[in-house]
Amino acid sequence: MHVGVPKESKDQERRAGMTPVGARELVARGHTVLVEQGLGEGIGMPDSAYAAAGARVVPSGREVFAEAELVVKVKELQPHERGWLRPRQVLFAYLHLAADRPQAEALLASGAIAIAYETVTAPGGTLPLLAPMSEIAGRMAVQVGAAYLESPRGGRGVLLGGVPGVEPGHVVVIGAGTAGRNAAQMAIGLGARVTVLNRGVERLRELDQLHGNRLVTRIAHRESIEESVLAADLVIGAVLNPGDAAPRLVDRSTVSRMRAGAVVVDIAIDQGGCFETSRPTTHTEPVYQESGVLHYCVTNMPGAVARTSTLALTQATLPFVCALADLGWRDALARDLHLRSGLNIWEGNVACAPVAAALKLPWRPADASGSSRAPARSADP
Repeated sequence: MHVGVPKESKDQERRAGMTPVGARELVARGHTVLVEQGLGEGIGMPDSAYAAAGARVVPSGREVFAEAELVVKVKELQPHERGWLRPRQVLFAYLHLAADRPQAEALLASGAIAIAYETVTAPGGTLPLLAPMSEIAGRMAVQVGAAYLESPRGGRGVLLGGVPGVEPGHVVVIGAGTAGRNAAQMAIGLGARVTVLNRGVERLRELDQLHGNRLVTRIAHRESIEESVLAADLVIGAVLNPGDAAPRLVDRSTVSRMRAGAVVVDIAIDQGGCFETSRPTTHTEPVYQESGVLHYCVTNMPGAVARTSTLALTQATLPFVCALADLGWRDALARDLHLRSGLNIWEGNVACAPVAAALKLPWRPADASGSSRAPARSADP
C-alpha cells in the first residue's frame, strides 16, 4: 500500500504523523511510504532520516494526497487540504467531528474513509490513541495555567505552590479521566490546593486512594461545580464524551462571578469546550479575556511540546497503521472491533453514532466487513 504522511499545517503544529522508525517498519512490510518535505523538522528528525528509513520525500502535501491510499496525520484536515481527498482514500488522524460540521461535511462529500484516533477503543473501553495526548494536555494545563496566573500576563498574581506563610493557589479540575488525573497529579506536585470533580465516584475513589488528603474530591453536579469554580484560581476543563460534543458544565453567569484574573484552561475545546465562554484559540494567540477571566482554549495543546507528543502518539498509532496498510481498511476493521470503533465517516456515510447525533445527521454504521449494505438509521439509541 502507498502510505502518505503530509506535514501538519495547523497553526504552530509541529507534531509529525510518523517518525522514521514507523516509516522503516512499513517499508520492511513491503509498503511504500511518502512523506512531505520538512515533516520532522519540528521534532528534530530531518528528511535524511526518513530517506534512510526507506521513505520517499516529496515536495508538497498535495503530492502526498495525490499518491497515497492511506493518509496518516496528527490533526484534522485544514480547509485547504479538504479538496485533496478522493473517494475511498483512507484518512487516519484526530478528527473531533462532533464540534466541526464543515469538516464533517467535507469528508462526507469526498467519499473517503475517515478513521479517528479519538474513538479507537481498547479492552475496557479505554481510548489508547487519545490517552497519550490527554496525558500531555493534562500536564500542560497546569504549567500553562500557572504561567498565565502571573501578573504580567493578566493573571491574579498567584503562585500555585504558595510560600511559607502564604496559602497556595487553588486548582479545580473538572473531569477525572486521563487528562484530569494528569492535571491533578501535576498540580499536587506544584504544591497547589487541588479539587477534582467527576460525575462518577469510582474514579474519585481511585484518586483518593492514590493521593489521599493531598486533594479534595467532589461529585460533579451544578452546585458543586459552581462552588468550586468560584473559589478557584485556575480551573481546568477535562471532560470527555467519546466522539460526542463536550457538555457545557460552566455557564457564562458562573464565569462572570469568578475571581478577577483567574484562569480557565479548557482541554475539552477540541470537542467544543465545557465552558459556555470557551472558543477555540491558537498557539499564536492562545488566550482571551472574558468577564475578567483569562481563557486558554488552544485546540492543539500538545503541539507545543511536539517532540514528546510525536513520540508518545506514534508509538500508539503504529500498530493500527500497520494493520490498515497490511490488510486494507475493510479487513482491518473486520478483524479488530476496537479499530472499527474509530470509523467515523465512510463513503458518504456517518458511522459514529455520537457524531451523527451531535451533527443531526443520519447514522449508517458499516458492518464488520465495511459493507455498504448497512441500513441508515437514526442516531438516537
